[in-house]
Amino acid sequence: MLCQASASYKKLPGDLQLTPTHLIWTQKGQPAPTVVIPQADAASLFCSREGAAQVRLKLGLVNDDAGHNFTFTGARAHDEREVFKKELTNIIARNRAPPPPAPAGAAPAAASTPAVTAPIAAAPIAAAKPAAARLPSTPGLGSLSRAPSAPPTPIIPGADPAADFRLRKRVLLATPALAALHRALVLSSPAQLTESEFWAHRAHLLTARTAADAQIRGRPGQLVDPRPETVDGEIRIVITPQLVQDIFEEYPVVRKAYGEVGKEAKLGEAEFWQRYFGSRLFNAHRASIRSTAAQHVTKADPIFDKYLEKDDDELAPQRDAPQSSSLLVDLGATLEDHDSTSTTPDATMQAGRQRGALPLIRRFNEHSERLLKAAAAADAGANPEERAAKRQKTGRAMEDAIDLDDLRAPTEGMGIALEMQDRQRYFEGQGASTPTPTPTASPFPASSAPLTGTGSVDVHATAASVDGWPARLAGLRLERGAGDAALAAMSANVGARQAVRQGGAGALPPALLAQMAGCQTAANEFLRQFWAAVYPAALSTSTSTGTGTGTGKDRGREKAERDATAAKMAGYLGKTAEKVAGLVRAGVGEGVEGERVEVAMRPVLDAVERALGFWAARRR
Repeated sequence: MLCQASASYKKLPGDLQLTPTHLIWTQKGQPAPTVVIPQADAASLFCSREGAAQVRLKLGLVNDDAGHNFTFTGARAHDEREVFKKELTNIIARNRAPPPPAPAGAAPAAASTPAVTAPIAAAPIAAAKPAAARLPSTPGLGSLSRAPSAPPTPIIPGADPAADFRLRKRVLLATPALAALHRALVLSSPAQLTESEFWAHRAHLLTARTAADAQIRGRPGQLVDPRPETVDGEIRIVITPQLVQDIFEEYPVVRKAYGEVGKEAKLGEAEFWQRYFGSRLFNAHRASIRSTAAQHVTKADPIFDKYLEKDDDELAPQRDAPQSSSLLVDLGATLEDHDSTSTTPDATMQAGRQRGALPLIRRFNEHSERLLKAAAAADAGANPEERAAKRQKTGRAMEDAIDLDDLRAPTEGMGIALEMQDRQRYFEGQGASTPTPTPTASPFPASSAPLTGTGSVDVHATAASVDGWPARLAGLRLERGAGDAALAAMSANVGARQAVRQGGAGALPPALLAQMAGCQTAANEFLRQFWAAVYPAALSTSTSTGTGTGTGKDRGREKAERDATAAKMAGYLGKTAEKVAGLVRAGVGEGVEGERVEVAMRPVLDAVERALGFWAARRR
């Protein structure tokens, strides 16, 4: 037991106890406790003012903002309350703290690899003070991979009160507008909405955040290339445990050198990385062809120089190409065809124009191959049904790739033959019943071009009829009044918007604009709660039709709760007109026309009036 004191609850005397797991209140003379509160449910704490007649303590819960009120009645009531206050404050802080990150598979490996700053060779060497003289053994570093072996356990909203509280906190921190609304409606005094009411219709936000937190971070797409930084006037490279793991995975020769050099030369951690970043081996691993320009400033190192490899800049790569899973993209599959036709590799097929770029290009290709293999390994642990569906999809893609429409013979639909009796009489009857088309009057004026005896147009006469068209076209005049009016209206609209954007004379004061935005946001939230309570949910509809599992008593209780919520929201909405009137008066006091405020708030007032009218008609 952490602490104990005499306290009354609902005007009944009793004892209040705080254990390592629960807060318990037991009434005097009763064997069983009346109130048992788990520590994980503690969300807020309130105390009476100094010098008050009664020494009170209010504990708010995660799912119950009303909480529980206790009045200390002992001789040292104030001191006893302070003890409870201190303990409960620590408990609430622990509940609100973010969850600790999941430990790696090998905790000692991560703990014993501190962040070390190693200077590069071209800069003055400063003394490094590592926390440990040696890095852990090479196998132990495998636990520092970026991609965990299993996804983190997702948080189900509503399953754990403490986890649910932390999830809501992360959503509010990620959405400042929602946090401001929560502060105005839930954390205000008096509170207009409870926590459950505020989050009742925002479960999709919690679900989306849960899904985002459950995402697994895979391997980095960029090539490992430590970049130097300037620290206290010296050029240094900051080494972290994750960087060490990335270097070992990207360059196995460094892992091999670390294991062998550590046993032979007995180098410390700082000295090992200092010599590595100043060696030619590091410059050969840098992800830039400019690294060759820095080789003249590096010194010969008898330890790391023996791990240098010949540059992979020949026409054929040093490492064998990986076997392709698809023969459609495997150029080696057609090698026999080339040999039979005396075809030899062409030098123009060499990647890049510079020979020095070949090692870097092939290093990028190997890095991409490792990324694909890591993704394939992740898919290997998926559901067997998902893997089967993926293989089927891959097979269909291969068939689509080899099935070319251009190689198919053109086909035409033959149709379905219709058997008829007396087919000739049918078509003769159709021809006799078809009325002769009558010429329709053309909407265009008749052409004045003369016709010849054969019915064709006389070209010379037509050309003579259009003589003088430039003069007639130049004499055409259009009324410009409509165009000028449209241009003036658009110019005035653009000018007004620009003046408001630049804070001109037509702009509203920032304080008044913030009050109007707060009023509109609160009204929108009340409208959301009102219409959600008025209209039945999908689950309620199914249960009312007999397809659900709820009983009649449950449906009745749910309907009563929804009616109470609708009545509560209608009461809040009824005060919106008064708030808007107050905003109009505040605007007039700051030199803003009241009509502008009314016009800006008119859509909100119309929506509120519609909701109140619906509620009044329903109550009748």
